Amino acid sequence: MSFFGSVLTSLVTLLHVYVVVRAGTLPYFRRGLPRKIVIGLGVGLWLLFFLGRAYGGNEGALSVALEVVGMHWMASVFLMAVGVFVADLACGFGFFFRGASTRIRLAGLGVGAGMVLLAHIQGLRPPAVVHYDVPIAGLAEELDGMTIGMMSDMHAGEMLIGSRWLKARVEQLQELEPDSIVLVGDLFERGCDPEEMALVLARLSAPLGVWAVRGNHDSLRPNRQDVTGEILAGAGVRLLSNEWSEMQAGVVIAGIDDLTSSRRRPGEGEANVELALANRGAGATVFLSHTPWMTDLAAAAGVDLMLSGHTHNGQIWPFNFLVGTRYPYVGGHYQIDGMSLIVTRGTGTWGPRMRLWLPGEISLIRLTRIDGD
Repeated sequence: MSFFGSVLTSLVTLLHVYVVVRAGTLPYFRRGLPRKIVIGLGVGLWLLFFLGRAYGGNEGALSVALEVVGMHWMASVFLMAVGVFVADLACGFGFFFRGASTRIRLAGLGVGAGMVLLAHIQGLRPPAVVHYDVPIAGLAEELDGMTIGMMSDMHAGEMLIGSRWLKARVEQLQELEPDSIVLVGDLFERGCDPEEMALVLARLSAPLGVWAVRGNHDSLRPNRQDVTGEILAGAGVRLLSNEWSEMQAGVVIAGIDDLTSSRRRPGEGEANVELALANRGAGATVFLSHTPWMTDLAAAAGVDLMLSGHTHNGQIWPFNFLVGTRYPYVGGHYQIDGMSLIVTRGTGTWGPRMRLWLPGEISLIRLTRIDGD
């Protein structure tokens, strides 16, 4: 297990113990369930999580089932811990409102369970279509109203996200009839069938092309199959790797390899941004970067619109506050020194098929010409 996996397992174990102990102290549970059963249920659920972390994600139905159950319980116990912790804060961990502290803690546990239910519902819903209008100075008159459809963080091949799900997303995007389509990283997981996914993705089409960049899950690694590269090539999607191309006269599209991967080598990310934007043609510039970093550098280089993902907008509240400590731009539309930045909250999910409070996103971006230019 990796260092990250060990830290995650330790943290979830602590949260698990906290929730089970708190639930076990409530008289409603003590009267209805013997202590041994409460402890047994707690140990059993923790084992499901641990086995999912240790053995899930490999081939075989049992391994997949362990991963699904383990990851969903991980997110569920986190949300229940949030509810219980807020209740503990409200009653001063039992020092205040002693006559009502039991009811407050029960309410906290109920709120946590309600958030778990809602997060499952939101995670299983189709992504919402989110519309953005982006004014661009100097946009050619004939390009006024041009649209770009964007998907990111699909994680196809992840738990419960297969070719059927991808087919539905392709159809959902095609119904919007965008002028061009961009796929902004974290597209396919290693467990998917490249040939099957390529056949589905090939149904994407747009007059000005379908373009993509790699995310951290798509990065090239030694001794690993380039699943994403195979699928994009098989589907006829143009992969941009630290380069630019002309989408059409008056619009340049540029893209870089994922910045979370290149940051391990100091200076490489900055060099890739400069390489992707160097000596580009005239016109509006649309810049694809999976991770919303180096935005100031992109803006200084004259980028008009930067499109990113990666953050999932936290995916499960209140993770968005934690994500915000590392990524200043978590989700939505931002203005940075004259450049528009759009960070999608992602089309799919990573880990559990859960989201709180918002569903996934397919973005439809309309470029508009600023009057007087």
